Amino acid sequence: MNLRAASTYAREVRDALPPNVFHPVPSRLAWLTLHVALAAAGIYAVGHGIGGWWAAPAWSLLIGHSFAGAAFVGHETLHGCVVRHRGLRYAVGWICFLPFTMSPRLWVAWHNKTHHGNTMDVVHDPDAYPTLEAYHASRVTRVADYFSFGASRPQGLMTLALGFTGQSAQMLLRWAGRPGTMSKPERRLAIFETLLGLGVWATVGWFVGPTHFIFAYLIPLLLANAVVIGYILTNHSLSPLTDVNDPLVNSLTVTVPSFIQRVHLNFGLHVEHHLFPSMSSAYAPLVRAELQRRWPERYQSLPLATALGRLFRTPRVYATQTRLHDPRTGLEASTLVPRTTSSPVAESAPSDAGQRAARLVGDVSFCE
Repeated sequence: MNLRAASTYAREVRDALPPNVFHPVPSRLAWLTLHVALAAAGIYAVGHGIGGWWAAPAWSLLIGHSFAGAAFVGHETLHGCVVRHRGLRYAVGWICFLPFTMSPRLWVAWHNKTHHGNTMDVVHDPDAYPTLEAYHASRVTRVADYFSFGASRPQGLMTLALGFTGQSAQMLLRWAGRPGTMSKPERRLAIFETLLGLGVWATVGWFVGPTHFIFAYLIPLLLANAVVIGYILTNHSLSPLTDVNDPLVNSLTVTVPSFIQRVHLNFGLHVEHHLFPSMSSAYAPLVRAELQRRWPERYQSLPLATALGRLFRTPRVYATQTRLHDPRTGLEASTLVPRTTSSPVAESAPSDAGQRAARLVGDVSFCE
């Protein structure tokens, strides 16, 4: 079975869904209110020593999970799934991503436009791991691979604690001075929003003191990174590189217990999100049911813990589109490939720019 553009799935599934699923869901902001209240209460408790030092780790856990939960709200909001007004989206997005001091404008340019428009494209997707050719050509890429979350890399555990914050900083440095990704005014605003976020946390640190700040912000930030990047790494890193943006091949849905799935706003239902990125994930289970009914042989889903375990046992460099390779140890592993997807994906090496120019890219809409 050949690859299919995302739009071909979307057209079929859309007709089976209620029309209201494509409307914004402002009630999602209630989750942000909850997470902001819990994080603020936790920071206040740490700063005032409520419960003593033995309680500080528990407060850190509460704060860190709320940091992650706010990021899930921000992800939906910046896709236009919660409110439509552009300025309000950015304001809510800035609050949601404040723990990571990430500009919402940077996120839209990086995630909404570039990643969704070029999912698992070997050159244009900033979230795709490198090819073997890129590994040998770039020392920076080799260093990044050394710290990746994969086989024979215990240091890659740092990715869970620092990955989302680190990648956000990397994208800001890469794009802040590069024309084309964002307009000049947008780049300036992205830098300003980042600096404003740093100023907020510096102020918090000044009020609570350096020791309390460790439990009020630094440890929670590590925990929030682990929650968010745990999902992000499994979204695509076990999947093949593709020349056609086919979410049922290049994306993976991961599942968690139903209560956690609800609290995390169905963030793990990622195949569904790539089909309809401007649809609230509140309705992602409806899409999941349709995909399982129509294409059970293509739809790919794993429990989150299983996917993370597989990530930790496999390399992160692509020798071919569907073959992962560790240049240091020689270890190889296959990517996840649907049972009915055959040679066009399974045997081809990563294609060059000339071949990619003719690729089919799904016309799934996403919000700027």
